[in-house]
Amino acid sequence: MTSNSTSTHNRDPWTRPPWYLHPECSVAPYAFVFYFGVKVFNLAIGTPCNILVMWQIARRKSDSSTSDIFIFNLAVLDAYFCLMGPIDIINRLVLNDQGIWYFDRFAYGLKDTAPLFLVCICLDRYVAVVHPVLFKGVRNNKIRIGVSVLTWALILTYGLNKSFIGVKYEVFSGLILFSFVLMIYCNLCIIWILRRSVIGKEVMHPVKKKAFKMVMVILGIIFFNYLPPVALVPFYTYYTFVQFRCHVTTSVYSIMDLSSSIEPLLYITKMDRPSCLPDWCCGKRSSNKKTYDVEVKI
Repeated sequence: MTSNSTSTHNRDPWTRPPWYLHPECSVAPYAFVFYFGVKVFNLAIGTPCNILVMWQIARRKSDSSTSDIFIFNLAVLDAYFCLMGPIDIINRLVLNDQGIWYFDRFAYGLKDTAPLFLVCICLDRYVAVVHPVLFKGVRNNKIRIGVSVLTWALILTYGLNKSFIGVKYEVFSGLILFSFVLMIYCNLCIIWILRRSVIGKEVMHPVKKKAFKMVMVILGIIFFNYLPPVALVPFYTYYTFVQFRCHVTTSVYSIMDLSSSIEPLLYITKMDRPSCLPDWCCGKRSSNKKTYDVEVKI
């Protein structure tokens, strides 16, 4: 920990600027306004949406996607991160308690590695669309449970390291870049296969059309939430202290944090509305579903 942050820790919490540990950032408050706004948004919107996603997947006994296991685990991670938001705000603005900082850094370690579950989702759909024969042989959910356990082991290890030891920006940049490139590759391959399958046909099969729309949504999430850290964080040596600490990292992490609400919101809009919820909350509840005979469900 640098001497600047150490001296800030010793300040009176009621007199120090309510910024990210560094009083130098008081000249650049706008990124922190966005940061705290995202925290409030995640608590108000992200938390109930992630809980709804978990409930919807847990109660579903049929017509489930093979990716639901990964989506459920991602919702658990995002719900925990959203619930840590008010604790983070109170500790930054008022308490400045060292013990709470460990939990705060742990939560951010989990969020840093959340794209690993998105990678699992993209790989699952990639195999389903690009290699359907192989997919038939690996549809057993025990395989996905094992992958989820391994992913959680990596996520928790990273989170604990960030909490107690700290993680270098090179490691974070490498992880995000790896996830970003792999997700882009998988989704572009899926789009290519789906588009090629409708060449010479007037309309796309409804199931393939639904898969195509979902892949486009995931691609949008990847670009919006994860392109900024890929594009900006690796070049941290070229920024001044104020530029990097007060502008770049605060804005980039805030945009990444938004994924905790955007991901469940997009999932909810494509699922059937539970009978206990109003029409505006979720997708429309369909009473007369048309069934289509398909080889592979993704």
